[in-house]
Amino acid sequence: MTGASRAPAASDQETRRRLVEAAARLFAERGFRGVTVREICREAGANVAAVNYHFRNKMGLYLEVVRTAIEAMRDTSHALRAAGQGGSTEDKLRVYIRVYLQRLLGQGRASWIHALMQREMADPTPALDLIVDEAIRPRVDYLRALVGELMGRSPRDGRVTRLVAGIHAECLFCQPNPVTARLAPAFRRSPRHLDEIADHIALVALAGIRALRAPARGRTDDGAGRSARPVARTRIPRRDP
Repeated sequence: MTGASRAPAASDQETRRRLVEAAARLFAERGFRGVTVREICREAGANVAAVNYHFRNKMGLYLEVVRTAIEAMRDTSHALRAAGQGGSTEDKLRVYIRVYLQRLLGQGRASWIHALMQREMADPTPALDLIVDEAIRPRVDYLRALVGELMGRSPRDGRVTRLVAGIHAECLFCQPNPVTARLAPAFRRSPRHLDEIADHIALVALAGIRALRAPARGRTDDGAGRSARPVARTRIPRRDP
């Protein structure tokens, strides 16, 4: 095969790469519905017909961007597991929180992924199921397994689910956004403060796990987090208008 015959293929791959990179930036900034094919092609320095040639349509290009994001998210999941390998379950939980925060607060090339995920959650597309099934669910299931093991309960137990939700909520609160900037303007989330934040979240999580490890006397859980004995509720006096 001559160099002349190889050149078009190489040129095609370069155009494809530029389209994916441009689309990733624009979709992360404005979401799927806020970007046109023409804008992507102008950003990538490509002909509009190139999107049809490589991806068939705008959704095909978006799915390729999503698959790129999923691969990066899988890398995070693999890093979580690898970093904790050989440690105790408590150590694995601490490592999970630390590595997750490192990736979540990273300002490098992968920062567009978090913006893309926020756009997708705010305005879902058919790609959301793919993201959940291939990237988010395996990571959450791993955390469920760790918390469930520490509690001596099924990973699907309601209390395990609530603790997992709490851990993720604390981590996500650390991510820079306009709301947390207003609620906690002095909150420090720079890389040099990351270990302190991770240790605090792990400390709170482990305290909750220890508190819930043994069921309260006379109470059981049905597996969905509902107490078999009704919880007494304070009756609020009715007031006439």
